[in-house]
Amino acid sequence: MSPYERLLLENKAWAKERVDADKDYFNRLADLQKPEFLWIGCSDSRVPANEITNTQPGEIFVHRNVANLVIHTDVNLLSVLEYAVVHLKVKHVIVCGHYGCGGIKAAMTNDDYRQVLNMWLRNIKDVYRLHRDELEAIPDEDSRVDRLVELNVKEQVLHLAKTSTIQRAWKEEQRPYLHGWVYGLKDGLINPVFDMAPNTYLDPLYEYNFK
Repeated sequence: MSPYERLLLENKAWAKERVDADKDYFNRLADLQKPEFLWIGCSDSRVPANEITNTQPGEIFVHRNVANLVIHTDVNLLSVLEYAVVHLKVKHVIVCGHYGCGGIKAAMTNDDYRQVLNMWLRNIKDVYRLHRDELEAIPDEDSRVDRLVELNVKEQVLHLAKTSTIQRAWKEEQRPYLHGWVYGLKDGLINPVFDMAPNTYLDPLYEYNFK
């Protein structure tokens, strides 16, 4: 049996198990999606949003990319953000990184990862540059990586706050709250590192004047 065939077989077993335990399980999922949370996480397969928060399908709307970045030219992310905030009316947006992130480690090197990945990782290099003095004062490499993970999460939350989608929702509906979290691969625990409530002060340069 090939690896992909095993996945299909496991899917059938999983679906049967769900129905055996609750015959209306899939009917409920098909009828309604009203998540309170948008999760912007890393693509790393060891950080599944539902599992590490012990939530059910339908409770968290999820977007994932390498190193959980919020980039203002990323139409994929911005469309997910717009849909979650404007149409699903989520109350919280969470950016969740994880300690030991490979994308963060890669961005801290001068290695050439070819054009597209180089372009992506450059956004993390910008975070490093902003916090260079603090990071380079940390002698242990693993600790330096983990601190950059935390700083990167904070910067991505700030990037969210700079979008017109978030600012309009803050002004009109006093939501969503923004959160920056970091997940520990070694202990399974989430470390909250940064929060922004609706209408938190921003540099006026980034504020939009809505009519």
